[in-house]
Amino acid sequence: MQERRARWAKTLGVSAVEVDAALAEAGLTIADAERLSEQVVGVHGLPLGLVVGLPLDGAAHVVPMAIEEPSVVAAANHGAKMARAAQNVGFRSTSMGGVMTAQIHLQNAGEVLTAADESQVREAADASVPNLVARGGGARDLRVRRLAPDLVCVELDVDCQEAMGANLTDTVAEAVAPVLAKVLGGEVVMAILTNLCAGRRTRVELAVPEAAVGGAHVASRIALASRIAALDPARACTHNKGVLNGIEAVAVATGNDWRAVSAGAHAWAASTGAYQPLATWTHADETLYGVLELPLALGVVGGARRLHRAAALAARPLTRRVLEAEATAVGLACNLAALRALVDEGIQRGHMKLAKRGQP
Repeated sequence: MQERRARWAKTLGVSAVEVDAALAEAGLTIADAERLSEQVVGVHGLPLGLVVGLPLDGAAHVVPMAIEEPSVVAAANHGAKMARAAQNVGFRSTSMGGVMTAQIHLQNAGEVLTAADESQVREAADASVPNLVARGGGARDLRVRRLAPDLVCVELDVDCQEAMGANLTDTVAEAVAPVLAKVLGGEVVMAILTNLCAGRRTRVELAVPEAAVGGAHVASRIALASRIAALDPARACTHNKGVLNGIEAVAVATGNDWRAVSAGAHAWAASTGAYQPLATWTHADETLYGVLELPLALGVVGGARRLHRAAALAARPLTRRVLEAEATAVGLACNLAALRALVDEGIQRGHMKLAKRGQP
């Protein structure tokens, strides 16, 4: 363990002593836990593991995962190992940016905003988050949708920069709600962000030689398993759970809201009207191609990281975009390893061997 900590410390650019201090008491003292939550009786720990050598955008990453299931960390590392066979690059990521969306729902309201109205709304939004505006963020696009004859939803995009942005977006939503009620008429029903942050999607792609996953037969069966998930929502649910095994573990390790991650991912999976797999695989030209795209709002400043030393350490060297790319790549790595096991030796062989380590 000390060797692993020393290796992680080197990656983070800190001393091993700093890592030891941050991880003491599971990274969260009782006093800080009292400040962080409510009705506190203690601190509930999770194992903190690492994905080592995750090949992402041409560099090798070390990614922390907080999760109790050893097979998930093993799968992420196995997926990373297979991805390293993808010449030089491994996983390739693209990001849409740091935009979250505030929703203000009004009853018995109009739906036409003039240019002057929109300017007034944006001014109220930016005035409510001056520090965010100073960092280059703030109000962006504005939309009005008629949901029903008596209900209107106004959506305002907010560039949250390096923050996850939930509290910032909620602040903006509540600040602009009375302005919208004034210019559109009607009554405000509620004002809050949506966790279906479609404007904050991350996409990761992988092209791995079929030989790296066990040959043409295994690669074709992985693609077939992906097709089955696209045809069967019941299978797609479990397929997506395997993706989220990795993503949520990274979110927990870095002090992010994994419940929001899960809600947004499942909503995105169902956004076409039929529940679909988040990760898809195809096989052609002796290559297995994987794609994972989902809305993902992670932050590297604020939140639990103010008090949780281990989470602050885990997020320390990262930008928001890199963290979201890492989490997405870990999700695709977990999915690859799970499908590889499913279509070959079966999921229980490795899973149960690891699970039994925790049994008396």
